[in-house]
Amino acid sequence: MTNNRRVQNIVLIALFTALTFSGTMIKIPLPTGAFIHFGNAMVLLAVLLVGYWQGALAGGLGFFIFDILNGFAAEAPYFLVESFVVGAAAYAGFLIFHKKPTHASQIMLIGVMAGIAKFIMSVIKATVMAVIAGADVEPAFFAALATMPATVINIFSTIFIVTLVFFPLRRAMHLIFHNQPQ
Repeated sequence: MTNNRRVQNIVLIALFTALTFSGTMIKIPLPTGAFIHFGNAMVLLAVLLVGYWQGALAGGLGFFIFDILNGFAAEAPYFLVESFVVGAAAYAGFLIFHKKPTHASQIMLIGVMAGIAKFIMSVIKATVMAVIAGADVEPAFFAALATMPATVINIFSTIFIVTLVFFPLRRAMHLIFHNQPQ
């Protein structure tokens, strides 16, 4: 890998880390105490636009920094791991289309795959946290399911946002990075 390519990768990871952090800062509070945010959309875009490892790392770092700075330090490592799991689901969908989706419906399918992974990870996290707090597994699982409306809303907003902006951003990145003198 040339130095220019390495620098470009570092810059893109930093950019998507900042976008994930910023997207998570834009919160719409819900009556349950949870909130809707746009960080998940930034992670999905990062994975689709710069690749699995770089995108998942950028997303995980963005969430990690957000959690550390906003009173969720205990959850920071979990969201770093979750970014790689959800990113893997998204990237698997991306590979189905040979990394070249051409229709919004394909982006939606990739978003649904990432959303299913996000939902499963969220239920597992909430269940484990309740069990650690002393609940039995079955009640903990059903209590975890009861907290999922905010996650589902985040999933649908992520699918919507990414479907809207993926193609224009992919084109812009192509113009920026492929139409330069070497």
